[in-house]
Amino acid sequence: MSNLAILFWLLNIILDTAGHLAFKSAAIAEHETEWQRWKSMLASPPLWIGISCFCLEFIVWLALLSLVPLSMGMLVGSINIVIVMLAGKLLFGERLDRMRIIGMWLVTIGVALAGGFVS
Repeated sequence: MSNLAILFWLLNIILDTAGHLAFKSAAIAEHETEWQRWKSMLASPPLWIGISCFCLEFIVWLALLSLVPLSMGMLVGSINIVIVMLAGKLLFGERLDRMRIIGMWLVTIGVALAGGFVS
């Protein structure tokens, strides 16, 4: 991958992760009723930060796909799953069992192979 493609790939990872974490942050508020929870979420800055991140990610993703084949873009884009899972563990204390850890390693190995050997 070219340096510009790597830059867009890293920006995609950052924006995707930030968007997912912002949505999770907005969604964990507890309220008495479902209606109150939704009103709170719609008024929370994390929800709008998440929406903004995903809008920017859309633009960055298009830029990345203009530089690499779709097959490569999809493969290296899979690392987002791993990063979001690790960030969820660190920030929200989410559980990572043995099978998820094995899956994360397999995705990581696949991304490394795709990014290093697919032209």
